[in-house]
Amino acid sequence: MFPCLNKTVLGIECTGCGGQRAALLLFQGNFREAFFMYPAIYSLALLFIFLLVNLFIKFKHDFSIKMGLIILNAVVIAGAYIFKMIHIFN
Repeated sequence: MFPCLNKTVLGIECTGCGGQRAALLLFQGNFREAFFMYPAIYSLALLFIFLLVNLFIKFKHDFSIKMGLIILNAVVIAGAYIFKMIHIFN
């Protein structure tokens, strides 16, 4: 696994820490562990699947769907990061 530069230099996890391990767990079939490792793994997977399908099949409101999925991912990533930071410093 690639080391996190932010964690190496500053000692604080970044918003993407755990993403690689969660993807590996997801591919191994450990769905629950993948979620607890990085909660945004499923919303990111949904976004990537939609983007891949949208390369070949065009949808009527594809831009709106993409933007909605991007916003959903931003909210989930930010929320999980805030939750993690609150629990680390308590």
